[in-house]
Amino acid sequence: MLEKPQNLCESVTLEKRLDQKKTHWAEKVYLSEACKERFLMQSDLPELTDNEFFMAGLAELSDGYEIERECTTLHTLLFSLEGKGSLTTEDMEYQLLPNTLTILPAGLPFRFELSEPNGHWKMAWVLLEKTEKWHPFAANGQRVEFTQLSEQVWSVMNLLHSEIGGRSSYRKLFASELSRLLLGTTTLAPSNSVLRVQSVFNEIESQLQHNWTVKGIAEKCYLSTEQVNRITKKLYQCSTQQRLITLRMEKAVDLLHYREWSIGMVAQRLGYADPFNFTHRFRQYHGCSPREYRKRLGY
Repeated sequence: MLEKPQNLCESVTLEKRLDQKKTHWAEKVYLSEACKERFLMQSDLPELTDNEFFMAGLAELSDGYEIERECTTLHTLLFSLEGKGSLTTEDMEYQLLPNTLTILPAGLPFRFELSEPNGHWKMAWVLLEKTEKWHPFAANGQRVEFTQLSEQVWSVMNLLHSEIGGRSSYRKLFASELSRLLLGTTTLAPSNSVLRVQSVFNEIESQLQHNWTVKGIAEKCYLSTEQVNRITKKLYQCSTQQRLITLRMEKAVDLLHYREWSIGMVAQRLGYADPFNFTHRFRQYHGCSPREYRKRLGY
């Protein structure tokens, strides 16, 4: 199911046997104030339940982090992206390097933490229900494997998190794709490039006031402008520039309903420093000026 990426050295050693078996365990959770975590929970995302996920999270950890469990009723997966963590089981120690998947089946003790007290570790974690669907993860015990899926898992989970309180159809799609990624059916999942473009457009939609450019969007996606245009055309049936205009013009209609906001304020909120440029673009898109649109509303 998981293959070692070609860019990782074959001689990397992930595990080391303990001189003495660890027998004393405690229930412990410690996060420093510098740690950042975003949670994906069933109460916010009911689609997790449909796909037999219990909970998940996106973690950027530094200056101290430790989780120790005596026994769990859930399977735990850790996808490492950057930095380094460490894992201790009853008889082994593991390095949790970028592009590794840590698999911790239910019922066994473990401790994972920052590899160095002042270090950094970026990872995504998933808690799986103890069901037949996830049995492949439990079959071979606690282990750490190389994987090519860490960035894709992070991207899908980031998209899921962005849809909390949002579009249920998107949540269903992303939860289903996360499930397929974990089960290894990557041929049914979108490419990593597509996920990055989707993720950046989700960010753009929440920050339309920024000076977004096609070149800047491409750089944020780690793609060329040609690649971004091609993927955007496939996703939204328009160019990257037109997608950006569409997001702004659709949002403009919503904002013009706020009587207390002047047209200049709406323009600035949507990233137009010049209100005349905003008015020109609005007329092109909607067939009337912002002022005329407000008159139609009776304002």
